[in-house]
Amino acid sequence: MNKAIIGKKLGMTQIFSPDGKVIPVTVVEAGPCPVVQIKTKEKDGYEAIKVGFEKVSEKELNKPEASLFVKHLKIDPCKILKEFRVDDIGAYKVKDVITVETFAAGDKVDVVGYSKGHGFSGVVKRWNQHMLMASHGVGPIHREVGSMGSISSPSRVFKNKHMPGQYGNERVTVQNLEIVKVDVARNVLLIKGAIPGPKGGIVTVTNTVK
Repeated sequence: MNKAIIGKKLGMTQIFSPDGKVIPVTVVEAGPCPVVQIKTKEKDGYEAIKVGFEKVSEKELNKPEASLFVKHLKIDPCKILKEFRVDDIGAYKVKDVITVETFAAGDKVDVVGYSKGHGFSGVVKRWNQHMLMASHGVGPIHREVGSMGSISSPSRVFKNKHMPGQYGNERVTVQNLEIVKVDVARNVLLIKGAIPGPKGGIVTVTNTVK
């Protein structure tokens, strides 16, 4: 990849194109992201840059993090740290700042985030299964799983059976989205369509792989 930035999902709105069409967009506050470390093949076995996002108080850091930001780099501490494998590692230096100016309107991007967490959920909500019949003799629970499979052979529940469990809060990637507008003054990207995660969720925006 050659373009990457960390951002925060602020919500959705809509804007109008020059010909009057309504475009639904997601507002992402992206950057500024300082480069805090450059990893090389000689030292780390691979090439990548580590960038930070969202300022945080020094007292909220542990000692290694405080030493990195305050004593070594001498920049404002960051709450979020992520790595990106970029094509041209030589184009970056420690303390360089990545901003939304990296992107332009019309760019195609991939957005990675974590979906909304719903906690422990039943099969009706988690897998969209239909309820049992609401007639006499079926209850007392009409939202349960239902049949688990065969009786005597093979006398077990098959793998990948849709069951109740943790729903949501998983890594989701939405590919090939379009950047409609870049607001440099506010550090904001307007991305066409929806992206994963709740309001305030942390996302990464990179140039698309497709």
